[in-house]
Amino acid sequence: MRDIFISSLPAPLNSWLQAFPNALLLTAIADLLANTQLKLSQNQTIIFWLHINQDKSWLVNTMALIAKEYKGAKIVVLANMPNQEESARVLSLGASGYCHAYIAAPTLKGIRSVVSHGGLWLGQDLLQRLIAVSTKRISNQPAYVESLLAKLTKREQEVALQVAKGLTNKEIARLLSITERTVKAHLAHTFERLQAKDRLQLALMLNQNYRD
Repeated sequence: MRDIFISSLPAPLNSWLQAFPNALLLTAIADLLANTQLKLSQNQTIIFWLHINQDKSWLVNTMALIAKEYKGAKIVVLANMPNQEESARVLSLGASGYCHAYIAAPTLKGIRSVVSHGGLWLGQDLLQRLIAVSTKRISNQPAYVESLLAKLTKREQEVALQVAKGLTNKEIARLLSITERTVKAHLAHTFERLQAKDRLQLALMLNQNYRD
């Protein structure tokens, strides 16, 4: 796995370095074109972390270049001031994730894990909106949902059903009187057992029209 940050910053943020000490930082799209080290890395899985601030004019061209030159690479967009409209736009352009540029190192690692396994990482507001829209249009049969829930422990079922409603880990922890760490552990097991790539896919599998 290779992590490559593209940013106009002269040095990577501390959280980036804490999460990925061996990450490469490029400052312009020209560096991406000229860097021979990258060309030698094309057999690796690469995650490109594209940092946008005031100047966003380069983003579309850079994403197109990555899609063309680095087949199978994942893109996560890091925004100084995230918003739902921009999140939806970059996902439509092929990004696998969108988050705040100054997000903590452990969360960056979590994002890396999700997108490297084919999932999407969305901001909580957008995730909740997508879940609400999607689950209104799709109603899984109770027997199908029951068969999925039967693969989980009772606590994993409780966590999964709350995730399917769009709740955050912190909200679920408070609701079920458990720690966030425990929520994450249950959720990891649930993803593995149900073969769900991310929270949105889990919500579609256990959609809230079946059980509130």
